[in-house]
Amino acid sequence: MPLVAARRAVRETVSGLPREFWWLWTSTLVNRLGAFVATFMALYLTLDRGYSASYAGLVASLHGLGGVVSSLVGGVMADRLGRRPTLLVAQVSTALSVALLGFVRDPVAIAAVAFLVGAASNASRPAVQAMMADIVRPEDRVRAFSLNYWAINLGFAVSSMAAGFIAEVSYRAGFLLEAGMTLTCAILVFLKLPESRPESGTAVGTADGASDAVGLGTVVRDGRFMGVVGLSFLVALIFQQGSVGLPVAMGAAGFTPADYGLAIAVNGVLIVALQIPVTRFIEHRDPGRLLVVSSVLAGYGFGLTAFAGSIGVFALTVCVWTLAEIVNAPTQTGVVVRLSPAQGRGRYQGMYTMSWSVAALVAPLMSGVVIDRWGAEWLWGLCAVIGTAAGAGYWALMRRMPGVGDGPDSTRPEGALPDGEGAEGTGAEGTGAEGTGPDGTGAGSQGAGKAGAVVSATAIGKATAVGEQVPGGQVPGEPVLERPVPGNPIAGNPIAGSPIAGKHVSGEQVSGETVGSV
Repeated sequence: MPLVAARRAVRETVSGLPREFWWLWTSTLVNRLGAFVATFMALYLTLDRGYSASYAGLVASLHGLGGVVSSLVGGVMADRLGRRPTLLVAQVSTALSVALLGFVRDPVAIAAVAFLVGAASNASRPAVQAMMADIVRPEDRVRAFSLNYWAINLGFAVSSMAAGFIAEVSYRAGFLLEAGMTLTCAILVFLKLPESRPESGTAVGTADGASDAVGLGTVVRDGRFMGVVGLSFLVALIFQQGSVGLPVAMGAAGFTPADYGLAIAVNGVLIVALQIPVTRFIEHRDPGRLLVVSSVLAGYGFGLTAFAGSIGVFALTVCVWTLAEIVNAPTQTGVVVRLSPAQGRGRYQGMYTMSWSVAALVAPLMSGVVIDRWGAEWLWGLCAVIGTAAGAGYWALMRRMPGVGDGPDSTRPEGALPDGEGAEGTGAEGTGAEGTGPDGTGAGSQGAGKAGAVVSATAIGKATAVGEQVPGGQVPGEPVLERPVPGNPIAGNPIAGSPIAGKHVSGEQVSGETVGSV
């Protein structure tokens, strides 16, 4: 009976997602299966090439700096050029730069190429997340992001184990193998994934040719979203201590690298084992509460490390903060998508990705200074304080944030520009369509003047989309307002010929979403 229940749970977890998502998921898994360089870079530089630990740290920092820069660049490219071209450019560039890194010998050249590797590999992340948001229904996004995160960790766990064996044979073979697998990802994208970027003028709040209306300035001025970015930086700062503060603290306490490897292995094992069942538990729950709980749990999970004196207790603390990681990662990505206008998903995802890249740069400095001056116990206490502050911040932010909570304030339409911003539009005056919502009748607003004004729609009871409601019911708290491609019918209309860019997947109309008309 438990086996039958487990099979049913797995089937329900993976069912209902479009075929294009699974090709993107496969690309992610293949990419992570070949992620050898990040695992043995420090060993390659110190043991094989004979450089100092300080130089290895400098190279690692430059690799991270490349990721910071490319987070925003990759987001802009995903919006301007499209998700698919950005993925192709990023993955081909990663393959070439990783292969080159295996052959360069000059220390300056190694540092420069490491920067390029960091920039190229990180540039694809905003495009992946934006494409996933484009092709997956809103009610399935937490599940989709969770499955993608599961693939990342499964691939990392396998590649980490394989990296040691490959390094014993040849470090250069590891570089070339990663380059080959990354190139395989690019081929998958080229053959199997059509473009999913919404065309200009397909989202409410934009006019034809107005995709540039969502610029980086728009992202920075979106106070609610930037609040989420700031809080995600704090949470990332905590999670980074698992790879920077924890090994240093365990080493100072007399534990061996093998002891650290045993303790940290619990993280990967738990994510692979629990990500899917935990996702089934959280996917329909209030994301604000989940972010509060996961932030506090992460902070105090690392805080408990101050009392660890054995491998078993260290492993127990890893269990606590790993559970927080499993809940936080898909939930926070889903919130970022909800707050992102459809035309600016790449830029918004780029800014969110940058918060983690910056945390990866700051965390080693923070842990080193705190441990050297005050001791490891102060570092773990600081983690508890940061986690508490992040949880309080999420509680204050989410309770006032439209489109995220479950309360009556959940009215921010997906695809709308933040805080009433909008591109100049030419909607026909006096032609607002009547729409019927689940709790009353929503009156269509008149589309004159700024397209940003068209977003405003009044409804009795709950906010509803302006236009025709597709059978299946509206997604609670998350109306989807997207303008159809001119000249085509609203219902089931794929954008620009792409089977995944609109609300039409594999010839079947997606139910349960409200498609608006301006």
